[in-house]
Amino acid sequence: MARHIKLTQQGDCHKWAGIARAAGDAILRVYNSETWGVERKADESPLTRADKEANAVICDGLAQIAPHIPIVSEENRQVAYDMRKGYQYSWCVDPLDGTKDFMKRNGQFTVNIALLEGGHPVLGVVAVPVDGTVYWAAKGQGAFVQRAGHEAQQLQCAEVDLTQPGLVVVASASHLTPETQEFVAQLREPSFKQLGSSLKLLMVAEGIAHVYPRLAPTCEWDTAAAHAIVEEAGGVVALTRREPVQYNKESPLNPFFVVYGQKALP
Repeated sequence: MARHIKLTQQGDCHKWAGIARAAGDAILRVYNSETWGVERKADESPLTRADKEANAVICDGLAQIAPHIPIVSEENRQVAYDMRKGYQYSWCVDPLDGTKDFMKRNGQFTVNIALLEGGHPVLGVVAVPVDGTVYWAAKGQGAFVQRAGHEAQQLQCAEVDLTQPGLVVVASASHLTPETQEFVAQLREPSFKQLGSSLKLLMVAEGIAHVYPRLAPTCEWDTAAAHAIVEEAGGVVALTRREPVQYNKESPLNPFFVVYGQKALP
């Protein structure tokens, strides 16, 4: 067990950040090329050469550094739940979160790498390829961001009260559901921002946004890494019934959830 838990120590986060950066470089090489090799998955979501090449970088890197921990990636063949349910630790990976935003060339896509202990993320790394920013967190060690050319800074969520006016709400640019609109309508004079990929959770972790209602479908690999970062920054990622979001479930789909800054649970 000790060899697994060592992975969550702060110094080790730089190893995982290096893998995420390398995956981001692979994505940018495709992003700046003329051939993306776009395919369609069974659910009609897009798959590009960037997804595949970033996935190869991440899986190779994790296998070299932590060969004893299984990898569950959006782009790998999915492991049967009968086997996964026994995992004490596992990686949860989205090599390119925001493929649609990648194809729109708006820069709002990320590389997500999380370490799960059972059903909970205990380490998370998110890289933003277009500007070189990397976020990371480890359980009990805090959450941090490092922008290109700058020293790392610790993250802290904003303290919020859902009854106060002027809260900053961040929501999906492509999944603005009636449920989300109803949630926002209950707030007093909120300001509203829309953004793609896991960047929305990170806005809460940075204190830029107060709340992120995700009342639309997501998968575990979309959220696990940023979930760890939000929690270490003092925030909460919870179901609308207040229970925490769980991972390594039989289905990779997340239930609807809300991301809150500090002291914001109703």
